Amino acid sequence: MAGKRNLTIQLDAEIIRKARILAVEQDLSISGLVARELERLVGDQERYQAARRRALVDLETGFHLGGGVLPRRDELHER
Repeated sequence: MAGKRNLTIQLDAEIIRKARILAVEQDLSISGLVARELERLVGDQERYQAARRRALVDLETGFHLGGGVLPRRDELHER
């Protein structure tokens, strides 16, 4: 992981007030609270993209659902 860098954001004063309370309740600074949530969001997105790629591969290759060879149409409809 690359070194840490600072990020400056502007938020509504009421959001900052509520974030301070939330951060104190979780024994974090506002910076720590924001960093943790951004890391969670990025991690969620990375996991989603990996799952999406796996699902697309599965759709391309298909699934073996068991069972044997199916009878031909003419065998099913013998007259």
